[in-house]
Amino acid sequence: MSSEAIVDIAQAEQGTSLWQDAWLRLRRNRLALFGLGVLTLFIVIALLTPWIAPYGYAEQDLDLGASAPSATHWLGTDIFGRDLLTQIMYGGRISLAVGFVATAVALLIGVTWGAVAGYAGGRIDAVMMRFVDILYALPFMIFIVLLMVVFGRNLLLLFLAIGAVEWLTMARIMRSQVQTLRQQEFVEAAVSLGLAPSTIIRRHLIPNALGPIIVYTTLTIPSVMLLEAFLSFLGLGIQPPQTSWGLLISYGAETMEEYPWLLLFPGMALTLTLFSLNFLGDGLRDALDVRGSRD
Repeated sequence: MSSEAIVDIAQAEQGTSLWQDAWLRLRRNRLALFGLGVLTLFIVIALLTPWIAPYGYAEQDLDLGASAPSATHWLGTDIFGRDLLTQIMYGGRISLAVGFVATAVALLIGVTWGAVAGYAGGRIDAVMMRFVDILYALPFMIFIVLLMVVFGRNLLLLFLAIGAVEWLTMARIMRSQVQTLRQQEFVEAAVSLGLAPSTIIRRHLIPNALGPIIVYTTLTIPSVMLLEAFLSFLGLGIQPPQTSWGLLISYGAETMEEYPWLLLFPGMALTLTLFSLNFLGDGLRDALDVRGSRD
């Protein structure tokens, strides 16, 4: 018998919580651990970029121009003589920030909306979810473009605009979870104690639906990052002097025939991050699926 099996048997005899059990299942998923490791590495690099970047963000050498990867510039330079590795590191800060902050905005709206609709039920639930259905039918890309054109292109508006159109699926997921949980004994006990509906939702229903929320979060972040990259590619997202992976890909696409590394390396950074988030999301979904783990 392997040492891992012995450890699992010992832990099973001692008893484990839902989260401990989920972590044990997640550790067996190599792709999920790979995704978690890559994502953690990129986050650490993004946080430390001002101190570990090989060159300054605005540092350029016009005489050097666009040069291929070398010992001096590992990933080459762009047409302005700026170190591409430095640009990718700073661009990662913006892309990851957009992904996490916009997803947080979407979760705040979606979890609140879905929890209220699911707990209230009846006519309130019907009206709230019909509103969600109407929003689903709207072309949200046009909505975001209009926001950018009318209110200007700034980072805060980008966070809010993307977050405001990514909450609909979370609202539906949260509603279905709350509709299931509100039939449980602990909710009935809370009602019999006279707790307010807002307290029951905040302290009992939402904490018990954290599993699907966490899984959806890991799957929403790559969707948001792709949307930001697409907007930046169209010139409607991040604007100079700031940069993001989407903006770097846009510049690289314009010169890909002459300087292919300007498209290749930013594209690899974005692709690796998106794959890692999806691997982690799939792993978390399987780890938190108690019924599936018993089969």
